[in-house]
Amino acid sequence: MITFLRFGRAHTLIGTTLSLLALYLMAARHVGAQDWWIFGVSLFSCLAANVYITGLNQLTDVEIDRINKPYLPLASGAYSMQTGKIIVGVCLALAVATSLLYRPWLTATVLSSLLIGTAYSVEPIRLKKYHFWAAFCIIVVRGLIVNLLLYLHFRTALGAGPQVQGTVWLLTGVIFVFGIIIAWFKDLPDTEGDAKFGIKTLTLVRNREWVYSRGGLLLTATLFLAAAYAFWVGWVFLGVGLAALLMGYRFVASRLDLEDQASIARFYQGTWVVFFGVYLVFAVWG
Repeated sequence: MITFLRFGRAHTLIGTTLSLLALYLMAARHVGAQDWWIFGVSLFSCLAANVYITGLNQLTDVEIDRINKPYLPLASGAYSMQTGKIIVGVCLALAVATSLLYRPWLTATVLSSLLIGTAYSVEPIRLKKYHFWAAFCIIVVRGLIVNLLLYLHFRTALGAGPQVQGTVWLLTGVIFVFGIIIAWFKDLPDTEGDAKFGIKTLTLVRNREWVYSRGGLLLTATLFLAAAYAFWVGWVFLGVGLAALLMGYRFVASRLDLEDQASIARFYQGTWVVFFGVYLVFAVWG
């Protein structure tokens, strides 16, 4: 199980789960109805798509991962290439098949995510080689597709019309910026392998200090403005939650040492914890 979670990248699986839970609870409150079967099918479909995307990336990045992330199953030899291909193929089939149960919004969410995830990793396109397009993939999937299309899916599946509420737009705005931050910060510890194999990440095009300082400023400003807006329109508890996440991020950032690989890795995982927190705050008060 631990090996499979590494293959699926556990932090992305947690992020997907929390995003669906928050969007489902928000839609259920807005509509005034619940159906946990809809949530379960949707979660299964999106998690299968998640494993396909992360697994495919590892299949195409084995040599890079042996330098940057030697603990991953394919890079370490815990899984053979054949095993990886089987898991990726099965997850692709499951994601597509289950998404067809709730057309059009869940189908659109899953198919567009699969398409972008494939373009991110696979030649001849392999968008991950270019920092702008790599960031674009993450921003579009995490920031726009997941939040807007899945909310519309849950809302319509629960019997309401396709309408996006104000709190969902605020969530989408915050996560859109998080997509940029994740795209930038994920490459901070991976300079050696990326440089050797010609992956032009922003960290290599600029430098670690540039990426961290700009990204940190952008995320700080986003959380501050989102909290201020929430207080301004009367969403007091939502504002308190976002302000707490801002303080949490600043604490994580204060412990970063850009010369220490372990510190950079902890900082990146801490950024994901704040990302999780955004969905938890909106799940409760959105």
